[in-house]
Amino acid sequence: MSIPKVGGYWTSLGPRYFLCMRSNFLFSSRWWMIPFSSQILFKPVSLRLFGVKCDNEDSEPLKDKLLSNLFTMGVDVDMAKKRQPGVFNRMGISEQDLKMFLLSKGASKEVIASIISRYPRAITRTTENLSKRWDLWRTIMTSDLEIVNILERSPESFFRSNNNLNLENNIKFLYSVGLTRKCLCRLLTSAPRTFSNSLDLNKQMVEFLQEICLSLGHSDPKDFIRKIIFKNPFILIQSTKRIKANIKFLQSTFNLNNEELLVLICGRGAEFLELSSDYAKRNYINIKERLLSLGCTEEEVQKFVLSYLDVIFLGEKKFNAKIDCLIEEKISISQIIENPRVLDSSISTLKSRIKELVNAGYNLSTSNITLLSWSQKRYKAKLKKLNIG
Repeated sequence: MSIPKVGGYWTSLGPRYFLCMRSNFLFSSRWWMIPFSSQILFKPVSLRLFGVKCDNEDSEPLKDKLLSNLFTMGVDVDMAKKRQPGVFNRMGISEQDLKMFLLSKGASKEVIASIISRYPRAITRTTENLSKRWDLWRTIMTSDLEIVNILERSPESFFRSNNNLNLENNIKFLYSVGLTRKCLCRLLTSAPRTFSNSLDLNKQMVEFLQEICLSLGHSDPKDFIRKIIFKNPFILIQSTKRIKANIKFLQSTFNLNNEELLVLICGRGAEFLELSSDYAKRNYINIKERLLSLGCTEEEVQKFVLSYLDVIFLGEKKFNAKIDCLIEEKISISQIIENPRVLDSSISTLKSRIKELVNAGYNLSTSNITLLSWSQKRYKAKLKKLNIG
């Protein structure tokens, strides 16, 4: 049996030999014979790199049993398959082990079903891996119930990585730079990805923050890092380039000296550091132009933004729409500048409250407008008093 020439080779197949000849124009031809079984040569081979997967015939019953078990456990199988479909093609799934482990830690069956529905990769973790990771989390959290509550809110925070050594090294490192258990707890609940970062990446960011601290004249880097991380737990998963650009923007835009800048970024300005610098600049320019057009001075604009940096988080359209809504109801720009938190409320909330207050005889143009940003409970109590009055 002959096979056509491919890639400079002539091949011929006998019952037990693979005969090959390579043509060479300058140095004649070479022939060789390779002993080979024709059954082996033509036997179909399935190859899958970096994974463990059964042949379809073998895996289908296992997959059906897994899906049946999950359905019985109350898992939203459709949601799970949409989120991480590859999980259901793996061998060695231990959904029952996961269930028994979490039950032993105080999780309810409903919570377990919710965890698997939203993050099905959890069922690929071994009991040994889970136990080790749980013990590491308990060096930060005070009870199993606290961990269960975090898993219920964000299962990815616990199951995203199975690298327990990296987690252990990060915990030791963060304790060593002065973070308290309270700080680490806040990190774990708010920004768990910090602990999935490589140790080197976290070290680079901490060293960068220490350099900023010393450059601004602060003599206690540990205190600085503790304050800024507690105010903004997401800081360790930001880029140094972004933080550097935002610090430069704050200092140059508001003419801050080192001491003023230090106080700002250790306090209400800590969250500002995670913004895209382009987004922050664009929003600030819009705020400035809008307020100047309403008769404010540049000094008033700067004072307003510095007193309430959260206003820069508002996009151009949203900020303008809220200002327009308030101005249309005869609320002056000076009232808004003095009470910037009214911009926290959504436009629909502002409109409904303004309508209710006007109907109750409340004069917004001459009265305190802070109640527009009060909690719903506090606001309703005030509105009830006004209506009775």
